Formats: sequence, structure tokens, C-alpha cells
Amino acid sequence: MSGRILIVDDMATNRIVYRARLAAAYYEPVLAVDGEGGLRMAVELRPDLILLDMGLPDISGHEVLRRLRGDLRTRDIPVIVLTAARDSETRLAAFSAGADDVIVKPASDQVLLARVRNLLRARAEVDYSGTELQPAGMAEAALAFEPSGTVAVVTGRTEAARRLQRDLSGQLRDRLVILSRSQALADASARGCEVPDVFIIHDEEADAGATLRLVSELKSHQATRHSAVCVVGRAAEGEEAAIAFDLGADDVVAPHVTATELALRTRSLLRRKRQGDRRRARIEDNLRLALVDPLTGLYNRRHAAQQLPMIGARAEERGRDVAVMVVDLDRFKAVNDQHGHAAGDAVLIEVARRLRVNLREGDLLARIGGEEFLVVLPDSSIPDAQRVAERLCEAIDERPIRLATGQTMKVTVSIGVAVSALADGGKLSVDQLVEQADLALLDSKGAGRNQVTYRQSAA
Repeated sequence: MSGRILIVDDMATNRIVYRARLAAAYYEPVLAVDGEGGLRMAVELRPDLILLDMGLPDISGHEVLRRLRGDLRTRDIPVIVLTAARDSETRLAAFSAGADDVIVKPASDQVLLARVRNLLRARAEVDYSGTELQPAGMAEAALAFEPSGTVAVVTGRTEAARRLQRDLSGQLRDRLVILSRSQALADASARGCEVPDVFIIHDEEADAGATLRLVSELKSHQATRHSAVCVVGRAAEGEEAAIAFDLGADDVVAPHVTATELALRTRSLLRRKRQGDRRRARIEDNLRLALVDPLTGLYNRRHAAQQLPMIGARAEERGRDVAVMVVDLDRFKAVNDQHGHAAGDAVLIEVARRLRVNLREGDLLARIGGEEFLVVLPDSSIPDAQRVAERLCEAIDERPIRLATGQTMKVTVSIGVAVSALADGGKLSVDQLVEQADLALLDSKGAGRNQVTYRQSAA
């Protein structure tokens, strides 16, 4: 896994050692000798991860963290704090300032590289979930208020779980639940149920291998793969810690962690999980908007063009006819000219609604032009298409559309219909079918509008 890693450390020997370790693992290490230099390089180079020593000659590591997290350009860069101090106060201060992890020097190569891989993988997933789609100057601001989440304590020992729940409840405002391992896996397999935001797997003296298998299961199931997983206990030490990171654990914590530190770590996991949720939701919105007309909520021309060949292929495979309609609002330009574009938008929205409610769930309805709509009816013969087309014409004509001003406006549509001849042994060209429907629409317009004209493709 490639990635640019900024090493901020005033000791030359430390920089040399970490650079060698990271370069051997095919990362791109860049070096800074003090806090101000590290901050400058973080902004200029946008590294994928930062290794930060807390004892810097100019400003403290805590100040570096505070400024990194306060800058929109650097606030999401993962930071691993490296420190020689083993006291809990140093660790708590680093986590409070925004560190993603604190590793005591000298760091195990295996664990450090596993943690680097873990954080880079998480960052890559977040970036793919929409960062590159974010318009320039529209970076998402941090929320002033984060909603509460659900934290599940997973252990086979009820007494230990209740003690941990009691210790955390005074420091987290999130809902805390106790789950057995089988219940956690049931959550992973269930559909439609509320899934915890964070799983804290507390293994006590249990088999570390069983804990690692549970991490793998939670990270491989669709329902829980985006939940954060924190391992507390034997599986968070030595070789098992490196394996846990590589299996997808978001954090590993030694058995005797204080409740305060665990609460800080859990809040960090919740923050990162919500950030990922927001970005995944944003990319889903972007994908939806790429296929949907923002005014009417119907599919757009792009989506229709993608769907037509697939609908045609299914029709040919089954030997069933397909009907295509092109629907056009009559004299729509006059609506905009006489009543304004807001009135025109209201008319389009209401026409789209009336068309939608008069079609089947499996029919395709798209807005393909300013006042033009495409309707595709799979498994529809000429009589079927005729009934639907006449119903659509009547649905628009039967009552006026009320505008926001209180005025009402009578609107009609003209429809051109073309139906394939597959049921009679003919061939299907979807593009030709659309062309035939478009020609039929011109016939409807020429014949006086507010009517339907039909064509059937040649057998």
C-alpha cells in the first residue's frame, strides 16, 4: 500500500530509523525536524499519515495536534503519536488533542506498520466515499453537535461487561449495550435492525484467536463492516495486535486501559465512523443526482439511455413486446412567457406526478427534455399501450393545475407511441423504436395536439 507519511521528530536517529522502516515497506517518508516545519509540510504536502513525536524543540506536540485538527486542510489526516512516556496522563493528553493512536517508543516494527496500514486503509475508504467529488471551496465543516450513538460491549463474561459499562457510562453520552459474541454476530447477519456504531470486544482472559475471528466476522458482514471495532485485552498485545489491525480492527487497547482513555478512544472512533457515514451518504446523493432530474424527481435522459438497451435485451430474450411513448406538453413556451418560469416549473412537477401515478412500478419514466418525457412499458402490446397512453392524456387534461398564486391552468399533452413486433416474430431495435415514437408524436402535434398516435415497428 503506497502512501506519503510525514515524520515529525527532532532526533535524527529516530527520523533515520522510521524512514528506513517505512521506505522498506514501500511508503514515501518525508521528514520534519520541528513542529512549525511539520505543520507547514502538512499543509503543503497533504500527507496520508503523520508520525508525531511529542517532545519537539519549538512547540509541543499537543500544540501541533491542536493546530492540525483546527485546520480544514489537515484535520482529517491520521496522526500516530510516538512517545517515550508511559504514564497515562501523556496518553490522555494526546488523545484529547486529537491523536488517532499513541504508541510508546521503541515501537514494534510489526505493530507500527500494521497500525499504519490500518489507518491508511480507513483513510482511503473515506476518500473514495466522496472526497474527490467535493467541489472546491465546499469542504464540509465539522458539526458543532454530534448525535449520540450506540456502543456495544462484547464479552462472554457478564460481570466484566457490566463493570466496563458502568465505568464508561459516566464518560460517554452514547447508549451502551452488552452483547454476547453470538449476539454480536447475529447483529452482523441481521437485516434492518439497528447496528451498533462501535463494538468494544473485551476478551479478558479468553482465547485471543476467538477475538480475532470475531473481528474478521464483523468486518466482513454487510451490516457491520462500517461499524468501528475496538479490541481490549490479550488480542491487543504483541503479534495479535498487528493481526487485529490487518483484519480490520479500528483500535486495539492493552488489558489494563483506564476507563477515561477508553472513553476518549471510543469518542474518536465514533467521530471517524460518523465522518465516514456522512461521506458515504454524500456519494450516494451524488450518484442519485447524476441519474435524477432535480426538478421533477424523475429519471433523466442519461439514466433512460442506460436502461433502454437492457429493457430491449430482456424483451428479446422473453419474446415479449415493448411499448415506447414520447410525451410532450402542448404549448409549454406560452406557459413560461405568460406566467413566468416558476409557474412553468410547477406545471412540470405536477405533470410528472400525474404521469408517475398512472404507470406501473416496473415502467420507466424519465424527463428527457425541457417539457418532454419518455415512457417505456415492458411486456406491453398495442392494446396495452393504447390503454395506458389514453389514460395519461386524460390524467393531464381532466383537471387544471393550480399554481402558487392561486390561479389555475389547463394543460394538455401530445403522445407518440411505438410498439415492437417481437410477439409476431419481429426484430427489436430500441433506438428505432424511440425514433418511431418521436415521429408519432409529431403526427399528434400536427393533428391538433392533446391526442395519441400509434406506430408499430416492422416485423
